Amino acid sequence: QVQLVESGGGLAQAGGSLRLSCAASGDISSINVMGWYRQALGSQRALVASTTRDGQTNFGRTVKGRFTISRDNDKNTVDLQMNGLKPEDTGVYYCDAVGHSWPYTHYWGQGTQVTVSS
Repeated sequence: QVQLVESGGGLAQAGGSLRLSCAASGDISSINVMGWYRQALGSQRALVASTTRDGQTNFGRTVKGRFTISRDNDKNTVDLQMNGLKPEDTGVYYCDAVGHSWPYTHYWGQGTQVTVSS
């Protein structure tokens, strides 16, 4: 089992910045990919950004060039730096960790609210 605890988030104005952090504990050795998903009201959860243990990254189309993701394998943390925020970035952000082998279990944090005002 893996436990994920998120911090950060809150309220920002359009054009501003926020930083989310996620700390993982438990069976960390079973994890390869870590990342962040966003769920807007009435929408499905969607990928924001992810990173593998060796640093390969993947970003959702709407955040490319604005958000960066960083991971510290020694501290078992993954951070999401969000710059140039837009109102459409509003939603609940969930930290995600994925097992490195079948059945590729997803572990989720409790979620943290990000609200961007125009």
